[in-house]
Amino acid sequence: MSENTSKKRKLSLPLVLAGGVSSLVLALGMSPTFSAFTASIVNNANTAGTGTVSMQETTGTGTGPNSCSSGLGTANCSTINKYGGSTSLTPTAGSNTSTTTVTITNTGTVTPQTFSLTAGNCVSSAIGTVAGTGDLCTKLNVKITTGTTTVTTVYDGLASALTGAKTLVPMAPNTATAYTFVVSLPTTLDNSYQGLQAAQTLTWTFSA
Repeated sequence: MSENTSKKRKLSLPLVLAGGVSSLVLALGMSPTFSAFTASIVNNANTAGTGTVSMQETTGTGTGPNSCSSGLGTANCSTINKYGGSTSLTPTAGSNTSTTTVTITNTGTVTPQTFSLTAGNCVSSAIGTVAGTGDLCTKLNVKITTGTTTVTTVYDGLASALTGAKTLVPMAPNTATAYTFVVSLPTTLDNSYQGLQAAQTLTWTFSA
């Protein structure tokens, strides 16, 4: 064996030993058999969901003969006429008024942030072939109230001026509020208002 070969072996031996020690340390660090004290908490019931916004309208102060439900959206209800639907009103005191009470129930799972009643434009039209030429919307008075012991007036004025949204008090789920609509004619109408009807869209809205 030459002197150079012997020197090379002497130099490579420490390198081999160092590499072996490094591999052993790395292997021990990755070995699952070596661990520290641990503690942990697992939350396996983390959920979030949405509430529902819906309402029901019934005639009367309770379960009336007519009922409409919004479902999860908007429903068109033609079975409840808040102006009464009378075609026999006259200017004579006692026969110039029609009263209708409806109840709105929160059938959803959340209390809405806002609650409103929005009226569309009032339209006057002839009921039959013989009718006057007046605009009944400018003569028909509409009064909307809520409450029994303490009565709150939502609106009191002509149907023609009942436009836009009226702010109401939101209600909690499974609670209800009754609203009374009184429509009336003045006692000083002339023949130009015979045979007419006033029609107006009214929309209840919950928003959450």
